Amino acid sequence: MPVEIRAKIKEIIQRNYNVKSFRLEVPGTLDFKAGQFLSVELENNPKFRRYLSISSSPTEKCHLEFTKKLTQSDFSKALNNLKAGDQVSIEYPFGKFILDESLAKVAFLSGGIGITPVRSICKYAVDKNLGIDMVLVYSNRSVRDIVFKDDFDAMAKSYPSLKIAHVLCETETGFKCTVGLINSSVIRNEIPDYRERKFYLCGPPQMVEAMRKILVEEMGLNSGRIITENFQGY
Repeated sequence: MPVEIRAKIKEIIQRNYNVKSFRLEVPGTLDFKAGQFLSVELENNPKFRRYLSISSSPTEKCHLEFTKKLTQSDFSKALNNLKAGDQVSIEYPFGKFILDESLAKVAFLSGGIGITPVRSICKYAVDKNLGIDMVLVYSNRSVRDIVFKDDFDAMAKSYPSLKIAHVLCETETGFKCTVGLINSSVIRNEIPDYRERKFYLCGPPQMVEAMRKILVEEMGLNSGRIITENFQGY
């Protein structure tokens, strides 16, 4: 059952030019599954309440973290004004976008800030050394839009069964990626054994639906092998 608590901001991390992570000091024991989400309310004002994915892993026991792309919305502006020591109200956990630990192989298709629950799941699998073979195909406009790049690089280095494939609209010299958008050709190229995997899709709702259609209608996957999360954290 979700619980509602008051939590203090322990640390704020700038992830890229328009994305920040907020690490919370939460009283009691952290109780959630990797990939779930929470609600955040600022200033005791329901107007400033949003549902955001948890970007930390249950293995990171010193904090609970959520990550937000900062836009020109009133909520983003209020969030951006927070500092360490401030308090927020949270309710968690919610959601069923969680890893089936019995699987041998999984794949993640993600875009933009939709990477947050994927970071939580991958960090959990790596820290627990689950042995699951994981492939992430991650779409962004440019290198500077990538979130958690250093984290994923470190995870892939320590956990050989994790492969990261970047898909960018704009690339930089020397950066390994596919230029364009995620389509069936990209998926087949990066995940040749795709029929053996369960797919986790997370990103903007239009992207998630497009990826689902590609997997089912173009690539013949059973919809039961697809787990979706229409990310709300914009």
